[in-house]
Amino acid sequence: MPLYQYSALNKRGNRVTATIDAPSIPEVRDRLKAQGLMPIKIILAPTGGSGFSLGHLFEKKIDTKTIILFTRQLAVLLRSAVPLLQAMELLIEQFDGAFRRVLITIKDGIKGGESLAKELEKYPKIFSNVYIQLVKAGEATGKLDLILERLVSYLERTAETKKRIKKAMTYPVAMISFSMIVVFVLLTTLVPRMKQMFTQLKQELPEPTQLLIAMSDFTQNNWMLIIISLITCIALFSYWKSTKAGQYKFHELLLRMPLISYFSKTSAVVQFCETLGMLLECGVNLSGALDIVCNIVENKVLVKKLYDARDKIIKEGKIARYLKETGIFPNMANYMITTGEQSGKLGEMLTQVGKDYSRELAEITDGLTAAISPIMTVFLAVIVGFIVISIFLPIISMGDMTGI
Repeated sequence: MPLYQYSALNKRGNRVTATIDAPSIPEVRDRLKAQGLMPIKIILAPTGGSGFSLGHLFEKKIDTKTIILFTRQLAVLLRSAVPLLQAMELLIEQFDGAFRRVLITIKDGIKGGESLAKELEKYPKIFSNVYIQLVKAGEATGKLDLILERLVSYLERTAETKKRIKKAMTYPVAMISFSMIVVFVLLTTLVPRMKQMFTQLKQELPEPTQLLIAMSDFTQNNWMLIIISLITCIALFSYWKSTKAGQYKFHELLLRMPLISYFSKTSAVVQFCETLGMLLECGVNLSGALDIVCNIVENKVLVKKLYDARDKIIKEGKIARYLKETGIFPNMANYMITTGEQSGKLGEMLTQVGKDYSRELAEITDGLTAAISPIMTVFLAVIVGFIVISIFLPIISMGDMTGI
């Protein structure tokens, strides 16, 4: 159904501008008059469709914060006994750009008789499989508002965990990159100028200074080759990592690195337990829940282990034993999952395990980030210090020779 943008005067004479979907402009005019509004201008709103628009090119990407805000507001409206269709109409006015057009399409689908989950399935890049399955479970049980509230908490915890891990991994890379840029600038600007002065001295230079000059000469003579080689290596690595075999080998390599291995495994435990626990508590069957959960873990080696465990779990209906065989889950997590399985509170216990290890991951990530900062500062200071000392050694030697 087309979306129209209108300007109208209300009973107080104030100008009102908004949008409304209707079959035609006369229908829009009739609806406005029924609401006590006097239409001034009615035009077809630029909802976008599938055609290209220069405005769309500069639109912001639909991020997790937007999805969380939408989910929270929808949960509040439904909890207040607002019908789903009316809630969607109200929410459309709260957003703009691409997400507004998505909500309009979803609302039109609901108005045509489709379920919310069915409409969300049309946008897999915006709404995850977990999101859709939980909405489906909420609609089936009549507890959509409660499940949406739990989904908000889940999305917030997941976003926070990813943010912390990304921060811990990004900082060292940024510092190393900055160090390389500093060294490159010094080798190509400062050192060549000092070399001219050292040549005029006509004295034997200390070994650190000779090494620094050799590095500077190589960098100056081959800077284009260095840059091309660096770009080529990054491109080849990116291509290799994008292939199925390369991605698996890369993730296998990450699991052999002590610190990164811990982050990968603990993150997988958090994602697996929190998501599976929430799905089970919301009424999703174990087989379907396992299919969803195995797909959200990022490390492909861990995914394979979880899929192997999933097949055995579905056959025997027992989860704790086969999760232990993966080697991913710590002993305490295995014990708590076993306890939950035996007590008939598996979903609740899985959720608790996910929360516990999420807190542990957050604490270690924060501690690591705090520790990395001084380490990287010392690393940068050592590099710059070597360059500075190498430059000043000949000057000091010259002072000793002249008795200054």
